[in-house]
Amino acid sequence: MVPATEREDDGERPGDAGGQHDQRDATAITALAVVLTIGTGATDVASFTRLGDVFTSVMTGNLVLLGLAIGELSGALATHAVVAFAGYMTGVAIGARLVPAGQAPGAPWHRALPAGLLVELVLLAGFTVGWELTGGAPSGAAQLVLLAVLAAAMGTQSAAALGFGARVSTTYLTGTLTGVVAAWVTPGRRERLQGREMLLILALAAGAAAGGAVIANAPAALPAIPLAALVLVIGAALTWERRSATRSRWFRRNR
Repeated sequence: MVPATEREDDGERPGDAGGQHDQRDATAITALAVVLTIGTGATDVASFTRLGDVFTSVMTGNLVLLGLAIGELSGALATHAVVAFAGYMTGVAIGARLVPAGQAPGAPWHRALPAGLLVELVLLAGFTVGWELTGGAPSGAAQLVLLAVLAAAMGTQSAAALGFGARVSTTYLTGTLTGVVAAWVTPGRRERLQGREMLLILALAAGAAAGGAVIANAPAALPAIPLAALVLVIGAALTWERRSATRSRWFRRNR
């Protein structure tokens, strides 16, 4: 699953190592998706343990929790599930609007990616401030606000990841897991099974494990995990774009 790229705009001569260029893009997209997924695992640990027993990325899970809340007449759980759902949907809407018009999904990934993730960075920074002010144990209105902000950050990330051509999710991975298992048990499909899906599943588990360890020992530091992952991805995308622009200028001068 490799995004289409305009090789000449990216400084590639027509016919010059196009397959290698596409492979580099595919590898970069996979690596950045894995990094973002590590951050997702940590954020879900934060939300489930400290923000009302709900998720910030798994909205189907929140719908189940909402149904449970209705059945048990639990106003608190219902409120948290609705807030998380609303925050996530808002983030998706923001992220989708920030993908350049007419460029998704065919645009070079490093051009379509940064805008949405910069918004996520602002949201995560705001969440971090609130998390630190509450000592990593928010309650009441502060808990709901932080839940909404963190869910919006995950929604923005989901939309941005789809926009930059990953064609995989960095937040909800049930479909990814289903595809991996189906490929392993279906004759003829095992050979075509790519490692990317397994990397994403392992990254989610690793992020959750890291988040759990931090929550248990230094809860105030938990936002550092998704923040570090996001900054790394944004930096990589901007660096790749600068390199592509340099190659493009060189090509125009020398063709």
